[in-house]
Amino acid sequence: MTDAAQAKAEPVNRLEHYPVPLFGMVMGIAGLTLAMHAGEAAFGMGPQISTGLYLFTFVLFGLITAGYVAKAAIYPGAVVAEWKHPVRLLFFPAISISLLLLATATMPRNAGLAEGMWLLGMALQFVLTIAVVTSWIGTRSFQHGMLNPAWFIPAVGNVIVPVAGVPFGYVEISWYFMSVGLIFWLVLLTLVINRLIFHDPLPGRLQPTLVILIAPPAVAFVAWLHLTGEVDAFARILINGAYFFTVIVLVQLPRILRLDFTLSFWALSFPFAAATIASFRFAELTGSGAHRLVGGGLLIALCVIIMGLLWRTVRAALAGRICVPE
Repeated sequence: MTDAAQAKAEPVNRLEHYPVPLFGMVMGIAGLTLAMHAGEAAFGMGPQISTGLYLFTFVLFGLITAGYVAKAAIYPGAVVAEWKHPVRLLFFPAISISLLLLATATMPRNAGLAEGMWLLGMALQFVLTIAVVTSWIGTRSFQHGMLNPAWFIPAVGNVIVPVAGVPFGYVEISWYFMSVGLIFWLVLLTLVINRLIFHDPLPGRLQPTLVILIAPPAVAFVAWLHLTGEVDAFARILINGAYFFTVIVLVQLPRILRLDFTLSFWALSFPFAAATIASFRFAELTGSGAHRLVGGGLLIALCVIIMGLLWRTVRAALAGRICVPE
């Protein structure tokens, strides 16, 4: 019996194989929510679209979280196996990042609820960052070929903390997370670029993670504005770095989109949202019409990307290609 026939003959326990990268969907939709809210403000529109997206994100986060909690309760060994996986390990901070993004989106709607969500997300991000970095430098053996842009995810989570942390008054805590995020971004950027240039190309299913290169400088730019309150020289370095990686990714995108769909394709969503928000914030603080137009163009591209990802995810789910063994 062939492997395909055997897989078809043996029923797959979907819950046991419920993957933690599903939280990447929440990051993407939450990023779209925040980007749409920024776009509505930039172009004088009402908040109806971003409000609908916000509600959808909240429901999606609840459903995905419930599924993963059920998996952890019934199949704890499967969760341990994901933690020991060199790639899926990197998606555990997507849980805390999703909470932080939802807290940011909730802030103008319910400040009390938003602060509670932010505190929980911040604490979880702290624990997961320590756990992931400890795993990297502990007794586990990571091969150089395992390195890929998804390693930025824990660093991105840290620089998201100040976006809501500063408005809530947690300034020094926000500076701690910003410092950790920037340090690890610079270290990992060096390692990842070295891997991309001097070693074998990324496997097909990891090619979409190239888009994550955009996220750290774009999110750090927004966080830096909250911490300093001005578009200074360092802020300009961050946003232009994000634009550089955006152009690099756009050149690679046609090739990436021809690959077979996997959940790693959701890596396309949040980085474009981060660059969109950064553009609108720059335009707001400097009055730059060019940056507002760039933000508008990125927002349109982001909407197309999210619609495409949702369509391909539904098709993959209906075809039984989600929540299956690798």
